[in-house]
Amino acid sequence: MSTNEPTHAQAQLQLQLYDLRREAKLRQAREWFFQHYFADNLEESNRLAPAGSQENAYLRMLVSYWEQACALLNYGLLHEELFFQTSGEFYGVWVRLRTVVPGMREQFRHPAILAHMEKAAQRYEEWTNKHAPGHLEVMRQFSQQMRAEAAKR
Repeated sequence: MSTNEPTHAQAQLQLQLYDLRREAKLRQAREWFFQHYFADNLEESNRLAPAGSQENAYLRMLVSYWEQACALLNYGLLHEELFFQTSGEFYGVWVRLRTVVPGMREQFRHPAILAHMEKAAQRYEEWTNKHAPGHLEVMRQFSQQMRAEAAKR
């Protein structure tokens, strides 16, 4: 974890990433994902976001956005402390995808699918447990509540 101050370039890149999150289609994708995407495996994911559907486009857009952001983080182009303090959404995406990813990796015979998000999520868990003990458990409970509410619809 970085202990130095963020550079101007790191802050500028993080602001650019934030600005991209405000793009209309990505906002729609984020909204759809957090309201409707609850899959425990690849088969359920394919049912929720079948190939060729708008939902599949949303899923690919959101996942590729956060995978790229996490790649920038993992290569040191973003300041880790600043990113973790201000960008927890990627972790929420990872939590919803982590049980689906093994099936994706197997299906596409590519063991590194979403590896950047996974690596960043592992460090985020450590960082959060140090800086906000109990927060991750509260967020897991909140996600379970959201899932239960979505199942009622």
